Amino acid sequence: MARDLYSVLGVPRDADEETIKKAFRKLAVKYHPDKAPGAANEAKFKEINQANEVLSDKKKRALYDEFGEESLQQGFDAERARFIRQYSRHGAGPSGPRGGPGFDVQEVFGGQGGGADFGDLFGGIGDFFGRGRGGPRGPSAVRRGRGQDVESEVTIDFVSSVKGTTVSLQRSDGSEPVTVRIPPGANEGSRIRVPGQGTPGHGGGPAGDLLLKIHVTPHPLFKREGDDLHLDVPVSVGEAYNGGKIRIPTPDAEITLKIPPRTQSGQVLRVRGKGVVRKGKEAGDLYVRFLVHIPTGDDPRFEEAVKVLDMPGDDLRRDLRF
Repeated sequence: MARDLYSVLGVPRDADEETIKKAFRKLAVKYHPDKAPGAANEAKFKEINQANEVLSDKKKRALYDEFGEESLQQGFDAERARFIRQYSRHGAGPSGPRGGPGFDVQEVFGGQGGGADFGDLFGGIGDFFGRGRGGPRGPSAVRRGRGQDVESEVTIDFVSSVKGTTVSLQRSDGSEPVTVRIPPGANEGSRIRVPGQGTPGHGGGPAGDLLLKIHVTPHPLFKREGDDLHLDVPVSVGEAYNGGKIRIPTPDAEITLKIPPRTQSGQVLRVRGKGVVRKGKEAGDLYVRFLVHIPTGDDPRFEEAVKVLDMPGDDLRRDLRF
């Protein structure tokens, strides 16, 4: 990235996590391709997303603060970078870092007029950071190690979280997107590990994993508690008093539900096995709450019907007490 990540989000370098999160959300809404089509806005949205991926991750942010853009490169090794930086500070130029006498590489590594062997120097770094003594040495020797895990977030709708879905994630380096299958039953805050989709390994080592955090947008009608679903269903006075059969939606398909006669507003009916289904888990239930709706018109017939159905309100509330 050519620009400073903090400048991309418009936040100071000492911004806390909440400030970064708010700045990202505001910019993401403004430049999202669905709301602001165009190549320029798409590029801006990608830049904002990349900045957020780094600054919202404590480890990535710390490395960025220490090494800048260099830390964003694939296969970046912080330990090796610190060692080389330390060596450069002491060995660059004819004088030491504080203007003292020059730093002679030959003296430190035992050179006798023939110059220091930089292959041995950087081969030794590999030994220092854990390579076996019997491993290869020389300029091409690279410590074998597993790549870093990469954390990311994705937002899906309520129905997709219950039934499962597939999402395509764009990599920050512009390479081929990653397709991830989100299993049925994912909830807000769920985490999915995608093996081998993190940063590449070092020296032929395995790649890290992608750790994906799931966010779920709310449903206008259904609420979720664990693996159970809750649904409010409006019914008429006649349906509540006489009972009857109605059709209601579930994650699988519509079902026929029987309203018991004399149903009170707020009464709850449990429908077993029609909640969230997760692999290896018992299916949740669907809890239907009936809400009796009365007519709102001024028809005299309604008033007469209410007189017939009415009963003393004080009797209904006689058991109310603190």
